[in-house]
Amino acid sequence: MFVEAIESVSGFTRPLHSIIRLKDNRIIPGSATLFFVNEKGVAVTCKHVAETIGASEAINRRYADFRQELRRLSHDDDRDALFNRFGYTDGAALQLKNSFVDCVDRFSELNIIMHPHADLAIIEFIGYHQIRYKGHAVFLKNATDIRQGKFLCRLGYPFPEFNNFSYDAQRDDIVWIQGGNPVSPRFPIEGMVTRHLAGPKGVYGIELSTPGLRGQSGGPLFDDKGRIYGMQSSTSHLHLGFDLEEKEVLVNNISKRVSNHAFLHLGQCIHADLIKSFLIENKVEFFEE
Repeated sequence: MFVEAIESVSGFTRPLHSIIRLKDNRIIPGSATLFFVNEKGVAVTCKHVAETIGASEAINRRYADFRQELRRLSHDDDRDALFNRFGYTDGAALQLKNSFVDCVDRFSELNIIMHPHADLAIIEFIGYHQIRYKGHAVFLKNATDIRQGKFLCRLGYPFPEFNNFSYDAQRDDIVWIQGGNPVSPRFPIEGMVTRHLAGPKGVYGIELSTPGLRGQSGGPLFDDKGRIYGMQSSTSHLHLGFDLEEKEVLVNNISKRVSNHAFLHLGQCIHADLIKSFLIENKVEFFEE
């Protein structure tokens, strides 16, 4: 049903790869998604994704300050105290670096515009010479076509399988490398429109019967023609009330007591009309059909 649409939408949908270095020098890969609305290097993604992009500069600057202080230490015994002073507890990020995969050949600056209340942001690549994506989003023109029972698809990069990174002990830095696997597979997931999401300012989103997966945030929501209906933002978890406590079941012919609390996981997407309004407000060219 969505075969041709996925091929078309894949042309302008791209992954954001992130690597986080922890206190023990482990490197944790992560991913998110963005998609381009024109051929001028302008994309949209979730606000929470854009905030992570912005946070990397502050995180890396703090670690640079930490390293300067570390060089001044006269005793190794003071090392743990310095970690605590900078807030580097177990699980805290020492460094965070991002890679915009196959978006543009290079760029000198990112212009990030965040929506005042919705989980939506515009990302403009500045200083590029050549785009590396193909085509652009075409938004649904008539929102009345978004009704309960409509089957739609989302596309993103939820499973970070890339490993083209390493820790350079000599430089005390995490770096992107030429070897390894530089890609993660695209992953589509379908869903039925269940409800519209509304707040004090009116309808802002579309709820789907299946979850949006981690890493698909910022990915497009589209129909079988490839028209964009919205953008994957979050997943809600509704308690179903089918709770089981210490229920006896057979597992591999062995009697065991198990407990289970069932939830329904529903994807939440930013509505195409809200995205278009934000693009108009910021004088960004886009297309609709």
